[in-house]
Amino acid sequence: MTEFSPLTRAVRAGIETDPVHGAVIPPLHSSTNYTFAAFGERRRFDYARSGNPTRATLGEALNGLEGGAGATVLATGTAAITLAVVSLLEPGDLVLYAHDCYGGTWRLFEELQAKGLYRFEAVDLTDTDAAAARIAEARPSLVWIETPSNPLLRITDVAAITAAAHAAGALAVVDSTFLTPVLMRPFEHGADVVVHSVTKYLNGHSDVVQGAIIARTAELAERFDHWSNVLGITASAADSHQVIRGLRTLELRVERHQRNAADLVAAIADHPAIAALHWPGLPTHPGHELAKRQQDGFGAMLSIELAGGEPAARAFVEALELFSLAESLGGTESLVAHPATMTHAAMTPEAQAEAGITAGLFRVSVGIEPIADLVTDFTAGLDAALRADADGQG
Repeated sequence: MTEFSPLTRAVRAGIETDPVHGAVIPPLHSSTNYTFAAFGERRRFDYARSGNPTRATLGEALNGLEGGAGATVLATGTAAITLAVVSLLEPGDLVLYAHDCYGGTWRLFEELQAKGLYRFEAVDLTDTDAAAARIAEARPSLVWIETPSNPLLRITDVAAITAAAHAAGALAVVDSTFLTPVLMRPFEHGADVVVHSVTKYLNGHSDVVQGAIIARTAELAERFDHWSNVLGITASAADSHQVIRGLRTLELRVERHQRNAADLVAAIADHPAIAALHWPGLPTHPGHELAKRQQDGFGAMLSIELAGGEPAARAFVEALELFSLAESLGGTESLVAHPATMTHAAMTPEAQAEAGITAGLFRVSVGIEPIADLVTDFTAGLDAALRADADGQG
């Protein structure tokens, strides 16, 4: 057979596999159970928690995109994080993780540590030399990488941190949600495990909550499949069917998202309401050169810090019409989120300060709407923030 690209195979996931009616699009298999071929003779699927044809089709597509040995599709992104931790760690094991990670990741790690199950330590993984030294000293079991980081878009050198992890006897896990396999494939940089919040770009339509974990080796893939069944956290067939649909336009959507983000950044970069603008595509971004080396693009996520603090933040949000104030990201619609009160609200004030999350910080998920309208709307919000700042100072 012709060896087509992973993206082509993902676009055609399940196409022409219906042996009964010849349906082009694969059917949704909603059955909770499957007959045995004979007494003691199990088919590939027997019960939907442990296996489902629709979910398997999605897993094969995701695994192909990442270039792994197997993918497990889960009910949520947090379920993917939980599965990685529970299946890979022994009681008392240490995890070193990115200090500016997603707030839900921080919350999960804090709760697991509070119960005395595992140990977790936040490290600035973007400081490669210092992080490598701490990995060598602490000898963790896992190193948890998130790049670009959520919400400040900091870039971690995946190859260097992974090499340091392996030298210390640890596995390296990469949360690659912001980039998708279109823009980075962590296995190419030595990672052992890749996790995604499928809810975001992979599905792309803000109508499914789902996660995935992809393994570099068959042994890890089998372990994840086993523990996903034990924990009962696998995804539904209906959600998997929706995500397969989303994958068919993944490359097209990511290209449009990314182009819009670049154009929006160019339009707002010099606006006086902005105290700081974080997007790896900017030559002034500290991780710009690294992102150019390890990524195939700079992504469509950015964050801004408003000069006027909370009053400016309120005025900014109230003036927006096209950028919805909502959590999540990666859908076709444009969103803004206020991490301090939304996605990272679970973090302590000290943890927020360490990560760089302030009252004026907004995370922006740039959608695929016509860019001229997005620029008009965002600029109106920034103008309102500037006026609020001036009023507060006057």
